[in-house]
Amino acid sequence: MPTLQKTDDTRIVSVAIHDKPVKNLLNKEWLLTNSRGGYSSSTIICCNTSRYHGLLIGSLNPPVDRIMGLANCLETIVSEGRAFPLSTFEFDSKFSPEGFSSISRFRRDISGVHFNCRTSGVELTKSVYLLHKSDTVAVTYDFVKVERPVEFVLRPFVGMRNFHTLQKSHAPLCARTLKGGLLVRHNVPASCELFMRCPAMNFEKDEKWWFNFLYRSDRQRGYDSTEDLWTPGFFKCRIDLPVKIVFWAHLGSYCEQELADISFDIDAAREDLHKHYSMAIAAVKTRDERLRTLCLAAEQFIATRRTNSSFSSTILAGFPWFGDWGRDTFISLPGLLLSAGRFDEAKSILMNFARAAENGMIPNCFDDTSHTAYFNSVDASLWFVEAAFQYLHSSGDSQGFSQQLLPTIKWIMDSYRNGTRFGICADSDGLITAGNEHTQLTWMDAKYGEAAFTPRYGKAVEVNALWYSNLCRLARFYEGKDVKAAKHYRGLAEKVERSFRELFWNEFVGYLNDCILPDGSADVSLRPNQIFAVSLPFSALLPRQQKAVVDIVRKELLTPYGLRTLNIQDARYKGHYVGPPQQRDEAYHQGTVWAYLIGPFVEAYLKVNNSSRKSKEKAAEFIEPLMRHLTEDGCLGQVSEIFDGDPPHTPRGCIAQAWSVAELIRAYQLING
Repeated sequence: MPTLQKTDDTRIVSVAIHDKPVKNLLNKEWLLTNSRGGYSSSTIICCNTSRYHGLLIGSLNPPVDRIMGLANCLETIVSEGRAFPLSTFEFDSKFSPEGFSSISRFRRDISGVHFNCRTSGVELTKSVYLLHKSDTVAVTYDFVKVERPVEFVLRPFVGMRNFHTLQKSHAPLCARTLKGGLLVRHNVPASCELFMRCPAMNFEKDEKWWFNFLYRSDRQRGYDSTEDLWTPGFFKCRIDLPVKIVFWAHLGSYCEQELADISFDIDAAREDLHKHYSMAIAAVKTRDERLRTLCLAAEQFIATRRTNSSFSSTILAGFPWFGDWGRDTFISLPGLLLSAGRFDEAKSILMNFARAAENGMIPNCFDDTSHTAYFNSVDASLWFVEAAFQYLHSSGDSQGFSQQLLPTIKWIMDSYRNGTRFGICADSDGLITAGNEHTQLTWMDAKYGEAAFTPRYGKAVEVNALWYSNLCRLARFYEGKDVKAAKHYRGLAEKVERSFRELFWNEFVGYLNDCILPDGSADVSLRPNQIFAVSLPFSALLPRQQKAVVDIVRKELLTPYGLRTLNIQDARYKGHYVGPPQQRDEAYHQGTVWAYLIGPFVEAYLKVNNSSRKSKEKAAEFIEPLMRHLTEDGCLGQVSEIFDGDPPHTPRGCIAQAWSVAELIRAYQLING
């Protein structure tokens, strides 16, 4: 079991590896990010199990357009004519080589990841560092014990492909020496270059394709799962005494011109990483080690977005495959940034999305390559309003809020009331209706082909809970400032309050309808969306109704890792998120557990129990499994996107999800505040 070791900066995840079954080692992963969308990630024995794994995945168009440049390295100790591998690769039906047996311990700290290795009279620590704000990875080999002379051989494997795809041996890859290193290029339009150097070793050209690397995670997910990787040759040196060797790799669109500006100084790189993450942890102003570990996880999602020649802050929804999504961003922003007093970054994000607004709607997401904004979400704009008000209350920046955010807020609210894209408008009862049978506009948006698995068009419960709370926020904001505006929003809110209780409260079942369809019929599915009608700052429900909602959600949907998206008794319930895409999409919101929902649940639970000491103690029990998951399961130091609905609730989906971390931070602070 992983252990936590206290340091002056944060806790360190440490896992003993020796003699553990390899299948258990492959279920634990690590992640490093670089604040521009790039990352480095693998399993704790550095055997890649997914197309998204790699030592260097860089972003050509921060924070997206990502390229898997350097997949892995074959590291070998040669002693007295025998080869002792440190690396592990999987091919069909076998591991070759099986270097995991030489790794005794994995460690994660604020600067990088580390592997303690021992083989053939040699002890060394391998470390991986992903440089801050640079698509550059440094892999160090610190030989601390050398009983007899050996040779160290390092053979890099190159991908040079879009990180969503797989490489095949027909790819036109080539290499040439340059400035003491090696420049690898993929000769296709709009490609990039990978520069590798290792000053302590000599390079020997030996171009080869290695075929059919197997990625077991892709196979389990129903995707193509074998890849060919190219190697230009190998680096080699003799080791007589303890020494530190540093291997560098840098990815860029114009790598040759950029090389002069890149610092290949490992001490400076480590110091910069340590400083950056130490400042991020210090921002939360706490000595609570668990909260500091959460803040380290939070920092991995904060990135920069390049638009033309300017940069602004943004939040990546999840690693490895998500970019910055509106809904995820604004649900995540309070926990990731406002809780740590990082108001400038929060405002930058709000302003960046506000500038991209059209027709009174905030973008749902941006295209990976063209910066085109997509608006296919009914709730992203309403979450923007909620996040903007939370920014105001946390920062006290009334001037910035009024001048730079309030106009967009009013535009959104007016547009939703009068009508905008996708049939979004206020009905005669004041409630927001949206979409049709062909659209998927709520967060439960899984669709495969023409099959929509949760067709929640019409009046969705969480959308109208947000709409009501936002109206109340505006009415409260204008009190004492603008009597007419305050009266206007208060009148709208009162109408919505009456309609919300009338349409959504289902006295027969004792909880809220999930959706009201355009024909007036009610979808009575027992889902977690109703929890927002209690957790948001203003609730349209009576106190007894709020308590009933919390009670039924706790009884039927709460698991150790969040809330199920559908109750087990429902015939549509899917307990496992596994298999090919269609099978997984069908389960995505039909029973699968979402970790981020622990935040609104804890907030609602505390609210209906007046945040009593006893309720906080109980809430602490609710989140404890997720706190352990942070350092024991899945991606160590992170929180997964989703979990199976059925025990043992195996982590699934993204290995690191922004709103999972953000809402766990919020819940933790609500309980311990």
